[in-house]
Amino acid sequence: MPSAPLQDRATLSVTGPDAIPFLDNLVTAKLDDLAADEARPAALLTPQGKIQFDFLVSPIPGGLRLDVAAGARDALARRLALYKLRAKVEIAPLDEAVATAWDEAREGVRDMRFPDRSVLRLYGPAASGAHGDAGDFRALRIAAGVAEAEADFPAADVFPHDVLLDQNGGVSFRKGCYVGQEVVSRMQHRGTARRRIMVLRAERHITPGANVEAGGKTIGTVLSSADTVAMAMMRIDRLADALTADLPLTADGAPVEAEVPAWAGYSLPQPGTAEEA
Repeated sequence: MPSAPLQDRATLSVTGPDAIPFLDNLVTAKLDDLAADEARPAALLTPQGKIQFDFLVSPIPGGLRLDVAAGARDALARRLALYKLRAKVEIAPLDEAVATAWDEAREGVRDMRFPDRSVLRLYGPAASGAHGDAGDFRALRIAAGVAEAEADFPAADVFPHDVLLDQNGGVSFRKGCYVGQEVVSRMQHRGTARRRIMVLRAERHITPGANVEAGGKTIGTVLSSADTVAMAMMRIDRLADALTADLPLTADGAPVEAEVPAWAGYSLPQPGTAEEA
């Protein structure tokens, strides 16, 4: 029954009568239908549609909990406070431990970034029994293609589609406006998302930061790795062309195979659609 404390994560509460509509009007995910046992991915974007902060949102008495990279918690609190105006909300850090457990039956909040397996978030007293290695969870996350800001990619450098928030409920295309919504909706309806997370597999260690190449051209970058398995940000139009031309893929000189994360619903575009960037 694997579990692990997550010391690189911290939590923030948004409480008060306006907590849900306040946050729902700012972030990418739909929040007014959160189940009591659900931690849903979401992001606060720049007006240009790029991710400033990503986090998990779960219900707590009187409002919502945001589970975010520990180093970004204070900045996120300050950013949310700028939007507060007259809303009846309180934004405050929570003094609670964060942990995760997977592939086991126990009480916790389901991490919805993993739609195809049981992964839980544990908070406060529930997290105290987690004594495993956080590296094991990191390896699981990388193999699943679940990317996190700060840990895997720099904030303000990627769109939600790039890191598959459109695939796991982290973006709603039916709710009203939120910060950056126009850009994200345009990418969705025009089908212009060209960068995607891909899972790489090799026979030897894959180095984070290495270029993924095909036919002598760079088509992606390794974000994070767990030995022979890695996540990469790939130009999927160029990947489609490389696969059609039967060009071998390499990362840091090692042959690799690239695959769409098992839970994701996107597919590679038709070959011949790559554009110069």
